[in-house]
Amino acid sequence: MEEKITNTTFESLDQNKLQRMLHIKQQYDKGVLSLDEAKNRVKSEVGRISPEEFAAAEQMFKDEDPDECRNEDVRTILEVFDGLIQADEPGLPYGHPIDAYRRENKKMKELLQRGDELAQKPFILNPWLELMEQIIQYKVHFSRKQNQLYSALERKGFDRPSTTMWVYDDEIRDEMNSALEILRNGDVNPEFFFDAYRQMTVDLRDLMEKEELILYPTSLKLIPEEEFEEMKSGDREIGFFLIDMPDLNQRTSPEEAKPVAEQTGLMDDLAALLAKYGQNIETDPKEKVLDVAEGKLTLEQINLLFRHLPVDISFVDENDLVKFYTDTAHRVFPRSKGVIGREVRNCHPPKSLHMVEEIIEKFRSGKESKAEFWINKPGLFIYIVYVAVRDKDGTFRGVMEMMQDCTHIRQLEGERRLLTWEEVQQQQNGGEKVGVIQSDQSYQSTQNHQSYKNDEIGNGENDDDLNGGDGPIVITAETKLKSLLQRYPQLKDDLPGINPRFSMLKSPMARVVLPIATLKMMSEQSGMPQQELIDKIQDLVATY
Repeated sequence: MEEKITNTTFESLDQNKLQRMLHIKQQYDKGVLSLDEAKNRVKSEVGRISPEEFAAAEQMFKDEDPDECRNEDVRTILEVFDGLIQADEPGLPYGHPIDAYRRENKKMKELLQRGDELAQKPFILNPWLELMEQIIQYKVHFSRKQNQLYSALERKGFDRPSTTMWVYDDEIRDEMNSALEILRNGDVNPEFFFDAYRQMTVDLRDLMEKEELILYPTSLKLIPEEEFEEMKSGDREIGFFLIDMPDLNQRTSPEEAKPVAEQTGLMDDLAALLAKYGQNIETDPKEKVLDVAEGKLTLEQINLLFRHLPVDISFVDENDLVKFYTDTAHRVFPRSKGVIGREVRNCHPPKSLHMVEEIIEKFRSGKESKAEFWINKPGLFIYIVYVAVRDKDGTFRGVMEMMQDCTHIRQLEGERRLLTWEEVQQQQNGGEKVGVIQSDQSYQSTQNHQSYKNDEIGNGENDDDLNGGDGPIVITAETKLKSLLQRYPQLKDDLPGINPRFSMLKSPMARVVLPIATLKMMSEQSGMPQQELIDKIQDLVATY
């Protein structure tokens, strides 16, 4: 039976050509044609293929077999059409989202070339460790693709990257972790490491080829320029891989971006609903008092409460669409506005999709109402709970997900019953002073808490590399972040104003990063030029 492309974006393409591509691929999958025979058939019957033609045919492959991405080796997806796909590389303005992906790949290729050169020499641990600690940062490239680019393509009816390529992303992420873990585990077997490293490099180069040949050209065809503009703020919230990015020149913080339009739409809907029952909203929507289940709050107060929760919350409705997440400063895992309105199954890697679907199915049927998970790593404990949301009649209305970094909570001992004010440097309170009710028996607990604080920003000793004392300081690319924070604690709150990427200092990852981070590393992670970063920090500390 002939398959027809249903995506309106692809309707202008040659449908007969797409059908020939699909038929040859089917014959190859069934073993009727060998790889060489299939490639010859494509060459003679199809000819040159544009990226959007391949993307359209690829979507047809998926529509024909929805589970195909789970049982096919994704590394062979281009086998049949290898050498026949022609892709232009149009010039893009500096800072365009696709330009950023391309430059990240260029940087990765430079690192892999360095690895090729190291592999020709006798094995020495430190150079390899330094290289892998740079390569591992490529994970942010995956996070941006999965949260931003894939979701934009899904809205255009092209969800193939969310399935097949996501599998490949996660496979390579695991390979990176494995190679680095071998180096970090003390007595390294060079042969064992090289086996893991070679497999990682083969797959990385293959993935980058697929991105540049198919993903980026197709994205430029399907996604309008105004959507790429909207994508930029979310990209910056997640971060970039060892590249410089231009300033967006926006005065609002990432969490404040586009709130007016979003809130206006919400209030328009709310006004229509209230008008139906004889009520009108005449005042500023943010100031209108709303009846909630227990109390009265304005929309602004509701948003502020969500933004200051010490936990992350997201909500998926009864139609399996992501409708909401809390835009807190201490997110456990990265999120961006591109996730709103997205099918929840496309927000999770395919290898964990079965678990997501099982939770929703059990919740929807009423068989279960809660599912708990926890992640326990050295110095980090994350608690995750899913709760079925039902109305007063018991009708399933969706799923709420709650995530919390419980590392500090699990370290508490003794008790506190007397109020004492402390500078608590942790993500739960955003670095603010908090009042603690403390008892006379709380000395041990206080010491444990102070130990936690010191673990995060330093060991509590004078390891300041800022020339010591209270006199003029010299900040360089090698200045350690923990030294700056020991001397200027307020800097932790002010750094996100320099670059949104630094908001991760209020996340659980801060405990891992702070002991080793230098301004050079911060420059590479944020995409800011080193001297610009140093100058802005100098300007900040001059005000303290």
